[in-house]
Amino acid sequence: MAEHLPQLNRAEYTRRMNRVIDHIDRHLDSALETAELADIANFSRFHFHRIFAAWMGETIGDYVRRRRLERAAFHLSCRPQAGVLEVALATGFGSGEALARAFRQKFGCSPSAWRDGTRERLAALAAGLRQAREAANSNPDQVNGNDGQAGFLPLGEHGDSQSPNGESQMEVRVIDLPAVTIAYQRHIGPYGMSVSEFWRSTVSPWMHSHGLDSATCYGVGHDDPSITAAEKCRYDACVEVPEGFKNGGQASISTLPGGRYAVAQFQGRRPRSRRHGVASSANGCHPAACNATIGRCSNASRRRRHSIPRLANSVVSCAFP
Repeated sequence: MAEHLPQLNRAEYTRRMNRVIDHIDRHLDSALETAELADIANFSRFHFHRIFAAWMGETIGDYVRRRRLERAAFHLSCRPQAGVLEVALATGFGSGEALARAFRQKFGCSPSAWRDGTRERLAALAAGLRQAREAANSNPDQVNGNDGQAGFLPLGEHGDSQSPNGESQMEVRVIDLPAVTIAYQRHIGPYGMSVSEFWRSTVSPWMHSHGLDSATCYGVGHDDPSITAAEKCRYDACVEVPEGFKNGGQASISTLPGGRYAVAQFQGRRPRSRRHGVASSANGCHPAACNATIGRCSNASRRRRHSIPRLANSVVSCAFP
């Protein structure tokens, strides 16, 4: 990630690029002009093109196209009642035909075939996860291997971050939670052990230095790992902060929306660790389960576990597209 950028500017570059990426995700159904994005980042157009490509490893055009197709794939999987044209317009394509051409080029099938094959695709992924878990149990040293190393299936690249079982026995209840102000730092890469290391090496020291050791924490996974490549997945490590909080430059400030959330509690593998996960019922897809005290999610996907450090009052949110 843009390792050649000046160290003194890294925190400022991070905040600006996060603003752009968040804006793109909120407006995938609209025209996204480079000039407008450059203004959001407060860069010149030329400098913005160069910095974005260095930061994200792809051009702004390629990034927007990828995110639109990933969002379309997600909607096709989760909203079987939605027509291809409806999904196309919701993700910034001018017609169903335009989506179909781009979709086939990226995923190797038509949007309708992708939607019709959702059950079989997820069943195959679950089988791969069981195989990966069995292999890990027979070779424990592999669990601590390279996070970027390819697994048995795409989800395997994320390490020990998903449940290998198809059905969960969680007891789910729906509650209302208020909006909260958070400071967040973004990790781009595989979900799993690298997320845990990000909390330990980056976020926890920052929390301690700002007197936030007992603050409520949230983890927001923006991408569905069954669709997005492991090295492109985005995860926000968030800490609840008071209004007017001065972040010292390293973190970005945002708001987690309030609303109705589905909450589930489960026992984790770590000794004496209580884990809870939640998922919003807004879209009825992909409920998440995470290593935390309470979890809240929106637009989530399949049940999965994030390995994050045990933090006081820890809360997890997963927000797939």
